Amino acid sequence: MKFTHTSSLRGELTVPGDKSISHRSVMFGALADGLTEIHGFLQGADCLSTISCFSKMGISIENQGETVLVHGRGLHGLTAPDSVLDCGNSGTTTRLISGILSAQKFDTTLTGDASIQKRPMKRIIDPLSQMGAKIESVNGNGCAPLHITGSPLHGIHYNSPVASAQVKSSILLAGLYADGETRVTEPYISRDHSERMLSAFGADIHTEGTTAILQPAKQLYGQKIQVPGDISSAAFFIAAGLIVPDSEILIKNVGINPTRDGILRVCKAMNADVELLNVNTASGEPTADLLVRSGKLTGTAIEGAIIPTLIDELPVIAAMACYAEGTTVIRDAAELKVKESNRIAVMVENLTAMGADVTETEDGMIIHGGKPLHGAVIDSKKDHRIAMTFAVAALGASGETEILDADCVNISYPGFYGDLERLCK
Repeated sequence: MKFTHTSSLRGELTVPGDKSISHRSVMFGALADGLTEIHGFLQGADCLSTISCFSKMGISIENQGETVLVHGRGLHGLTAPDSVLDCGNSGTTTRLISGILSAQKFDTTLTGDASIQKRPMKRIIDPLSQMGAKIESVNGNGCAPLHITGSPLHGIHYNSPVASAQVKSSILLAGLYADGETRVTEPYISRDHSERMLSAFGADIHTEGTTAILQPAKQLYGQKIQVPGDISSAAFFIAAGLIVPDSEILIKNVGINPTRDGILRVCKAMNADVELLNVNTASGEPTADLLVRSGKLTGTAIEGAIIPTLIDELPVIAAMACYAEGTTVIRDAAELKVKESNRIAVMVENLTAMGADVTETEDGMIIHGGKPLHGAVIDSKKDHRIAMTFAVAALGASGETEILDADCVNISYPGFYGDLERLCK
């Protein structure tokens, strides 16, 4: 797919529902008693993988598009699937469902696509094994496919070496079935959608500092969930509106959970014009409309506790930094190496191809902004966030940019290119 420079971006849009919340609403709804009604569900390939897995375990799920109805069967209502559970490209599905499956009275095998079969699963295998789980990496490499033998579990206090909501959530979901309290302590607080939603479903959970504390559950209760727009998807339009001159974009009903709003804090540090309108917390997750206007950006340092709050947005932030005056340094982001691709290496390779002055480091990159970008052939590595990042970067670059395997955006945002095209003037 090919992209060229545009003179301005104008208009308003609503981005698809939050991917993290969509996943969890199906999973928790399946484990609850009664009906869970989900509005604004993300119809991306990753979230459809979650629906597929729970459907194979006997959960009736009515996918009506924007609305999904999950007929929960309780904590012990899942049944053995008659085939391998395919998680597709979804690390969230793979890791979170592993915690649930560890406590069932049946065995399962999880697999996924080529990318999932390279992503590190030892980070959940180790803590779940400490809880009594029996999980085997079929190929012995710490990756999927995983064979899980359902077992009785006990509570633990796990000190996670990484701030990862997927690791934390996997342990907490296993903890629902444990014989005692489960605690997960992180070096920094990762996104807290699981804690918020488990509490809404009736679980006894609270946090103390960077520690989430869960008591075993006897019952969860079906809920009505309104999924806000995904800030990780909104990030691409935030960046586009900031780097393309004479632009003004209104992005409606975006989730601004404080464990996810790092990009908004970075925008402020870069002197960006992003205004929050209609701030609302009625649905249990804070939301706002984001009014984005182009302007002169400045470089900044991005490191430490803010990294878990914007880990998925770092690729497009790196592209945005190329259009800023001065130097932007990204540190403490080694987690980018184990995403759908090695996002540090891929970003540096492709930005360099477009003429950017960018250097790879062990845990991030250094970007000297202000150097004009030009079109290039971009290898997305079939990583949805890489493809979307360079579609945005191309809007401010001279010449033509071609993105290989551009359709990988269907993983999280099937209508992305159409939405972007509608804003181009």
